[in-house]
Amino acid sequence: MNKGGSAPQAPSPTATAAAQTGSNVSTAVAQQQLNAVNQYGPQGSVTYSQNGTYQFTDPSTGQTYTLPKMTQTTTLSPEQQALYSTGVKTQQNLANTAQNQSQRLDSLLSTPFSLNNDATEARLMELGSKRLDPQLQRTREAEIARLSNQGIKIGSTAYDRAMELVNQSENDARNQLLLNGRNQAVQEALLERNQPLNEIIGLASGTQVQTPSYAATPQTGLAGTDVAGITQNAYANQMNAYNQQQQSNNSLLGGLFGLGSSALMAFSDKTLKTDIEDTGERVAGVPVKTFRWKGSGRPDVGVIAQDVEKKHPELVARHPSGKRMVNYGGLLQLGQRKAA
Repeated sequence: MNKGGSAPQAPSPTATAAAQTGSNVSTAVAQQQLNAVNQYGPQGSVTYSQNGTYQFTDPSTGQTYTLPKMTQTTTLSPEQQALYSTGVKTQQNLANTAQNQSQRLDSLLSTPFSLNNDATEARLMELGSKRLDPQLQRTREAEIARLSNQGIKIGSTAYDRAMELVNQSENDARNQLLLNGRNQAVQEALLERNQPLNEIIGLASGTQVQTPSYAATPQTGLAGTDVAGITQNAYANQMNAYNQQQQSNNSLLGGLFGLGSSALMAFSDKTLKTDIEDTGERVAGVPVKTFRWKGSGRPDVGVIAQDVEKKHPELVARHPSGKRMVNYGGLLQLGQRKAA
């Protein structure tokens, strides 16, 4: 119950924000600690350690928090460390070789790439004649023998046409040799020129720095505390309780003082009551209190006879039992006259 009868004080936005930020920071630190789980396996380990702290200042409240700095350390097993070291040395050797070979690029690329037709064709004809010419000669001799067997004489029209076809066939064979041979020669020349480039590129691609991989850290969720929501709900509950108490007090007062001007004498001695609290209300200058009756525990509202006796002793009488009684009707009339 709200003592003094006043409404509960609204929470401070600044204090609430500071409390919420503090709770959030504490939650974040706790979650970081929960997630920093050391891991050990046959290939090595991943461990976490604190390596100091740093300061964080909330710009909205000016509050400064001290937060831990964490370090993740990956340690390989002896066997994995040996493989890693060997791999690094191999990559370094490849890088060195690629660097040395790359020096050849200046001279290689500065030399114009040329496929001289005359030189290429002469070489092809030289190589082709060793195999193609004997075959063509046998074909020519067979055609001459065929013509002779058919009675076709040298110098005749039929003979000249047949030999013209033989000559065309030989020319086609030599042209085909040149075409196929040239394509082969171009491929070989390109291969000779590109091979050093491909080797250097291959060496360079094998020397790329590998990004170390780390084991995934298990993530543990930790819900934050809604301090602002809790504060607001607590204030709303207090305000609701206050309003209900005020309504209850008004109802009780209305029932108690609704007797009008009748000279109602009722027991109101302080010794008959417990859990006495001030409502903030006054009747003829006498504070109105909430209380419970001793014995029954029933809640009630009214004045204390001893308080009335100090202000208006004429409104207080003693019962034969010695307990004080108050003339509530007279007290209400007196309060109404003073208000007027």
